[in-house]
Amino acid sequence: MLYDKIQAAVDFINHKISFKPTTGIILGTGLGGLVEDIDIVGEISYTDIPHFPKSTVASHQNRLVFGTLAGAPVVAMAGRFHYYEGYSMQEVTFGVRVLKFLGIKELIVSNVAGSTSQHIFPGDIVFIKDHVNLQPENPLRGANDERLGVRFPDMMKVYDLEKNQRALAIAKQKGIRAHEGVYVCLQGPNLETPSEYEFLHRIGGDLVGMSTVPEVIVARHSGLSVFALSVVSNQCYPKEIIKETTLESVIALAQETAPKMCQIVKSLLKKEDL
Repeated sequence: MLYDKIQAAVDFINHKISFKPTTGIILGTGLGGLVEDIDIVGEISYTDIPHFPKSTVASHQNRLVFGTLAGAPVVAMAGRFHYYEGYSMQEVTFGVRVLKFLGIKELIVSNVAGSTSQHIFPGDIVFIKDHVNLQPENPLRGANDERLGVRFPDMMKVYDLEKNQRALAIAKQKGIRAHEGVYVCLQGPNLETPSEYEFLHRIGGDLVGMSTVPEVIVARHSGLSVFALSVVSNQCYPKEIIKETTLESVIALAQETAPKMCQIVKSLLKKEDL
């Protein structure tokens, strides 16, 4: 059973590390540099944790990192899992379940995404205010275990919009271009066609990516507060400006922009007065 697998992973981690985090962080493609700002007290390779998947994506470090960030006790997943890698949705979101049972109260989710808005440019940061899920599978499909969450979680207030407003104010104060937006999640791994980008724009999407939404659904199911942000790697709308995109270019742009993301996350964790 899923619950038993979660407990096996949690028991293993607790026997290795006694540190108790209150905030979980999931680091997306090219954004692993945030780990360097953590005062690390311990780390564990994914391959050592019972039932834990392993990311196959370049730039993902495949380790859980425990420590303090801006004075807050955190656990960071340096590497995430995607449906396109061949994992089930339960496997994709297994890490979120484990972090919940390690004691976190809030989840910070980062990703790299394409912009489907003419007003959002590469290098910008977008705080997610809502999402559209176009993936073919749902992590809550199947028999529900009440120990993990309710059968039909409401998705009305998934994202912490108050935290978004604080993040926007922090970004403005620090001279960082930032926005709120709607994230559309697709299966991948191929990027979208020009007509698909047009469609995503028309249905209200500001961003498109291949992650985050399954993790957010499970976080909501688990009763966690969620703050999610995207680093924009390329602009996909309007059609006439679209350029071919490579993983290398996405990682390079993410690494270039990551310090801005780190500033915002650290300021939020410090609960700085603005």
